[in-house]
Amino acid sequence: MADFAVIYSPDFLTHDPGPFHPENAGRLTAIVQALKTAPWAAHLDWHSPSQRPVDDPITRLHNPHYVEALKQLAAAGGGHIDGDTVVSERSYGVARLAVAAWLDGVDYVLQTGHSAFVLARPPGHHAGRDCGMGFCLFSNAAIAAHYALDQPHIQRVAILDWDVHHGNGTQALVENHPAIAYCSLHQSPAYPGTGLASETGLDHDVLNLPMSPGSTGVDYQNQFQHQVIPFLSAFQPNLLIISAGYDATAADPLANICLQPSDYGDFTRHCLAITDHILFGLEGGYDYDALSQSVMATIAARLGL
Repeated sequence: MADFAVIYSPDFLTHDPGPFHPENAGRLTAIVQALKTAPWAAHLDWHSPSQRPVDDPITRLHNPHYVEALKQLAAAGGGHIDGDTVVSERSYGVARLAVAAWLDGVDYVLQTGHSAFVLARPPGHHAGRDCGMGFCLFSNAAIAAHYALDQPHIQRVAILDWDVHHGNGTQALVENHPAIAYCSLHQSPAYPGTGLASETGLDHDVLNLPMSPGSTGVDYQNQFQHQVIPFLSAFQPNLLIISAGYDATAADPLANICLQPSDYGDFTRHCLAITDHILFGLEGGYDYDALSQSVMATIAARLGL
């Protein structure tokens, strides 16, 4: 059984969008508790994120004026970017630490050949070049993909986004790069209203698969078998980054897809047919039990269980 790295810091709990916000610290607390008590917990290799410099990777994709404005907002005690996206005093530093954790994850996967799961918040796949939105501050997966292409022997990187919401920020930041493919399965209609099937990118390296409300694991399995796996296999990525959101479960309060936690184990096994160089990074998922059980199913499948 291969080792599996989990990259996590209690500092990720200190991003505080408020007591009634769905994207709260309890999400990580629930996941960590579940992983610590898993029957295969001994196979998890826990890592703290490094204190690596992240200014260049962040400003490579995000407008420096936005980055500075975010820094100043946090320094002033925080506030709203939009109606859903809240910055607290610690949020800027925590968001930078999240970027470092995703980059550490890239390094771990490429150097060891094992997989890693970045348990970080705030999430990132809605954050665009000029502004955060949808609970997201920095576009973690897109930053990680561009960083990976700078590493030796990496020619192509793919991002699979199975969060229930379309990763509009990720797509916008990678769709014009011929060495990055992006695939998203997401509820439609739903926030943020992007991700039409007609959005294919300049090099046809974007595959959007809108899913109707009420879709089940059977519907997703059909898309994996006939769309996702052929698309990603044809691209032949050296690294697969998964924007691992778990808000498509039937129990989740923010969407209307009807997956079960075990479905994510099936998705992971499909991905292993493409490459075993996989980096998972947390995006959404707001029912604590369904979220933690879905993460467990993902990791168990990668461990071959």
